[in-house]
Amino acid sequence: MLSYSRRKAVRHLAVLAAAAACLPARSMAANPLPVAIKGYDPVAYFKLGKPTRGRPDIWHDWDERRYLFASTEHRDLFKADPVRYAPQFPDFCAMSLARGEIVEANPEYWLVSDGKLYMFGKPVGPDLFQQNLAQNVSSANRNRGILPRK
Repeated sequence: MLSYSRRKAVRHLAVLAAAAACLPARSMAANPLPVAIKGYDPVAYFKLGKPTRGRPDIWHDWDERRYLFASTEHRDLFKADPVRYAPQFPDFCAMSLARGEIVEANPEYWLVSDGKLYMFGKPVGPDLFQQNLAQNVSSANRNRGILPRK
């Protein structure tokens, strides 16, 4: 007959729980795709009018990136029309790109114009970009080829 005390059982369960906590969540570990726009919900800019962090348990993979969402409703809207909601230059400052430079975007600095989402590296980015919107959009699109693929 095996002797197994309650104290040993509790200790073994604690070790197993600690080991499990070190393992990455299955949904994120199984997918090597980078998280888009630093985990912010792209649909929130259109629907809530403000930057909103997405939840790691509500996501959708599109265009070689993982997008996170604040709600399943936002995820479903994105899945139905990702081109409408995804930023024009994911993870990069639109104003810098218009100038032929590569600068990482900060999701807190953004602009929705003509139904498109643009992100910027500095707080002045949206105002500068709007000063000559058509030319800046054209230049940024022309310079899109300098962007590294993630």
